[in-house]
Amino acid sequence: MPDGDIGARVDAAVEAWLAWLPRWTPSTARNAGRVCRKCLGSPVVAAAGLGEAPHKVQHTLVSRIHAIVDDEVDAYTGAELPLLHAELERSEAQKRATRPYRPEEGLDHEFEGLGVDPEPVPGEPYLFTLAGLAEEEARDAEASVPPPVTDRERLRLEIALADDRAAAVGRAACLALVDHRGRIDEGLRLVVAPQLDAMMAELDLGLLPPDFRA
Repeated sequence: MPDGDIGARVDAAVEAWLAWLPRWTPSTARNAGRVCRKCLGSPVVAAAGLGEAPHKVQHTLVSRIHAIVDDEVDAYTGAELPLLHAELERSEAQKRATRPYRPEEGLDHEFEGLGVDPEPVPGEPYLFTLAGLAEEEARDAEASVPPPVTDRERLRLEIALADDRAAAVGRAACLALVDHRGRIDEGLRLVVAPQLDAMMAELDLGLLPPDFRA
């Protein structure tokens, strides 16, 4: 796993994030109260200096870096870890058999891991939800699933090797991100901060009595 390859992919991820950033706008929606497991305590957030940034700004870059790690580990698993690869293929076939419709997959990076449906509003039930549609199709799905791997000891070893690979790629990606801190800070200063300032000014204006508004 040449670190240069990871560095080049992180370069591309930061470029894509910077290109997306002008499309970001502050959310005025009700806070759904979900905790994002991908971003909470993420070393990617720390490496990029995004600790004070809005969650979606964080999430979009974190998701891109996670995709790099996942791709590298998938390639390593397919080439070097045959039992784990077979078990993952079996697990994927099992998921397709029980839940063929998977609306949470294939989303843009800024939406990954955030849930496919908003939190319900009391007294306003949905006619349908994407999660409900997935469950409905699962009841009718049938598929042939390969048998599980029998050499469990070897499988545990390969899982540990895959975890080590993921940790190594993650460290390399975070180190590469540090080199982009200046550009990331500039993006936050030029794009994010003015919008947050404008939103706060609008909120402050809304709290003032009419006679005190300019």
